[in-house]
Amino acid sequence: MAAYQNVLWEVSPDGIGTLTINRPDRMNALSPETIEELLDCLARARDDRTTRVVVLTGAGSRAFSAGADLGRMSADTSKFLEHLERDRFVRLNEVIAQLGKMVIAKVRGYALAGGLGLMAACDFVIAADSAVFATPEIDVGIFPMMITAVLARGLPRRRLLDLLFTGRRVGAAEAEAMGLITRAVPEDRLDEEVAALARTLASKSPAATRLGKDAFYTAQDMSFGDALRYLQSQLSILLLSEDAQEGLAAFREKREPRWKGV
Repeated sequence: MAAYQNVLWEVSPDGIGTLTINRPDRMNALSPETIEELLDCLARARDDRTTRVVVLTGAGSRAFSAGADLGRMSADTSKFLEHLERDRFVRLNEVIAQLGKMVIAKVRGYALAGGLGLMAACDFVIAADSAVFATPEIDVGIFPMMITAVLARGLPRRRLLDLLFTGRRVGAAEAEAMGLITRAVPEDRLDEEVAALARTLASKSPAATRLGKDAFYTAQDMSFGDALRYLQSQLSILLLSEDAQEGLAAFREKREPRWKGV
């Protein structure tokens, strides 16, 4: 196991991996090194058949993540190298979508800018009712370009424009109402609620989860007719899996299925 400086990674016996951005003194800002370590952990989760679900969170109670580490930016920094470094963030969003396993964001405190984008890239978001969300880049003369692609997949246009162009802060109740998060829960129940959801997701067929997640995100970018045809083909492929045959047999025999993940 690699020694990480900016993240923590552990997997429980029931297959739930917890990935923690461990920079509480910097509000869990996403430095290039931090993103590289997140990428490495997610690659481990993807390739480890014993890991069924990933919970992504930030250390401490102040922030899930405040986004890019602006303290590293200066006029002397090579803009070309900054551009290349941003590719890591693109890959991070792609890896989450292509992980083949469900990713739950557990949010306390602030989720801002790129941190909000990272949160939105996750499949589920469970947040403390005291959490705060915003895309404040507009206030410093920047625009949240890359995370717009992620947010646009889940928010109506006018809701998204409101966030992007005002930079205003949104509480957990409003975030849930607009569909930015899955649900808000009392802060003292956050760990319990996330653990319950993670156990539920981990109990499902790994094969159905992997193919289902891939199909869900791929079909989003297709026309209606193409999506239907593509999803038809994916259902046929899934029905060839041992998990599908086991699930149907367990249903007929009125017993719990024993998943193999193939």
